[in-house]
Amino acid sequence: MTEDSQRNFRSVYYEKVGFRGVEEKKSLEILLKDDRLDIEKLCTFSQRFPLPSMYRALVWKVLLGILPPHHESHAKVMTYRKEQYSDVLHALKVIRFVSDATPQVEVYLRMYQLESGKLPRSSSFPLEPEDEAFLAIAKAMEEMVEDSVDCYWIIRCFVNQLNTKYRDSLPQLPKALEQYLNLEDSRLLTHLKMCSAVSKLPYDLWFKRCFAGCLPESSLQRVWDKVVSGSCKILVFVAVEILLTFKIKVMAIPQDSSDAIVSKAIDLWHKHCGTPVHSS
Repeated sequence: MTEDSQRNFRSVYYEKVGFRGVEEKKSLEILLKDDRLDIEKLCTFSQRFPLPSMYRALVWKVLLGILPPHHESHAKVMTYRKEQYSDVLHALKVIRFVSDATPQVEVYLRMYQLESGKLPRSSSFPLEPEDEAFLAIAKAMEEMVEDSVDCYWIIRCFVNQLNTKYRDSLPQLPKALEQYLNLEDSRLLTHLKMCSAVSKLPYDLWFKRCFAGCLPESSLQRVWDKVVSGSCKILVFVAVEILLTFKIKVMAIPQDSSDAIVSKAIDLWHKHCGTPVHSS
């Protein structure tokens, strides 16, 4: 039996006995042992498989550019990241924009605003829609990433990715939703259009917040694996699957159904997109 045949046999066996992902985890561990991490291979892995929880933060930090590909630089770079985090936080405390009583997600928002030159003159000013989206993403990320420094940097780079890399793609997602929903269930799309419901779908929640506050974090992180690794189009297929699963009851998502929705959405994404290129 060839090595590939043995690997395929083991994969089928592991899946049958309930250990799906064992081979994938081993493959990721091999990738992470390289002296210089291969970004393309990590992207491809993240697009094909869900990341194991124990490696998710590390892979996200590498793919988002928080850490460089070279292992030997990780400790030094994270020291710089921690120092920058502390400096920005200290500055906000000095100008009394935040205090020890400020909720952590709001601290992340004010840090991001200060670093991006968008800090308002007063903390009492009403939040902009983009600030609300940031807070939703930050609240979800806080449940996924324990370390506050890691959490802030991942939020910061995740949001920057949405605002730069996906800036032109995100406005096109509602149209793509109609396209793929028509392929999967044209009668449902027709019904939604007859009810004038298409324009009232929660596109901001789905696409600008990437389902933060809509799906539980245990399911959401599998979707964000795909976003971080280069495909915002996965958001379309999650939306399609929500509509297919619940029809018009798109906002009533029971906890125990979210994993099934995400799994079916990822299958649907692969069906229509194959293994997407990283810019899709």
